Amino acid sequence: MPEGRAAPAYPLSQSMRDALRSPSGLSFDEITLEAVLEGKVGMADLRVTAEALELQAEVAEGAGRWQLAENLRRAAELVGVPEDKILSIYEALRPGRATRAQLLAYAEELEVRYGARRCAAFLREAADVV
Repeated sequence: MPEGRAAPAYPLSQSMRDALRSPSGLSFDEITLEAVLEGKVGMADLRVTAEALELQAEVAEGAGRWQLAENLRRAAELVGVPEDKILSIYEALRPGRATRAQLLAYAEELEVRYGARRCAAFLREAADVV
């Protein structure tokens, strides 16, 4: 959390309403049932953003829940990673499904291609115990 800034309060939909945006840039208030029915809001608009996950991480950190904050920050890194890639990595993390080299290759890809350095570190840690 930036120094000198207080953690936002939960729920973010009340405390940080103006800061919440959909992936396409719609404001929180623009996402309504009426807008969905009119076709102005699609499924992509209902996905979480990295920014919203970071705000949630700040809430968790402010409450002393550092592990939850770290999990939310890893999730924020994965927002831009294609679902099929996430699923293949998840499968590789199951016991006996991947070699150390395969996990390290996934870590490299996450860090280099997607900028997901926390997730890459997690995979490297997993590779050390394979």
